[in-house]
Amino acid sequence: MFNIKPDIKEPSALFNLGYGLYVITSNDGTKDNAMICNTVMQVTDSPKRIAVCINKQSWSHDVIRKSGIMNINCISTDAPFAIFERFGYASGRSINKFENEKLLRSDNGLAVLTDYVNAYISLKTKQYIDLETHGMFICSIMQAQVISDKDTMTYTYYQKNVKPRPKPAVKNVWVCRVCGHIYEGDTLPEDYICPVCSHSADYFNKSDE
Repeated sequence: MFNIKPDIKEPSALFNLGYGLYVITSNDGTKDNAMICNTVMQVTDSPKRIAVCINKQSWSHDVIRKSGIMNINCISTDAPFAIFERFGYASGRSINKFENEKLLRSDNGLAVLTDYVNAYISLKTKQYIDLETHGMFICSIMQAQVISDKDTMTYTYYQKNVKPRPKPAVKNVWVCRVCGHIYEGDTLPEDYICPVCSHSADYFNKSDE
């Protein structure tokens, strides 16, 4: 049992909302583009409507706003971090994310990924909602196909199993020449006394010496 705290808004509570991860493909008429998105959801069943939220600073937002179409590629749990580096760590404004790659295309002419996805869904914009920093595209489904039976990758799975963990900062190591005691830290204090043999800092050598 937990206690309800009055007037509390913990941002971390939002981390417990479930999100899938998707590669959204689009085309500006001359170049294919793709981006990583975690805000895709089915909002109605009859008629079937899909909502997709995209940051206005993303080039994909501008392309889809103009073209009115996009493909959602559902990332599967076997996808490596390289997929996220390729489609999520650079802007399509400055690079071609599909350069020299032969692509499969759905009926709308947009790219469909063949690796590390379990389905694709082709969407057509029916309504656009301005959300200040983001735009929400309410879409109808034009085409959809299952590619594999692998599970869809969630944002939680990505954080725990795919995204590289930051390496801990490497501390300097000093070793006592007398007893072998090890001191770890950014610097060895000048007045440091070995807790084992009571020798001064002068008796310590840095481990890389």
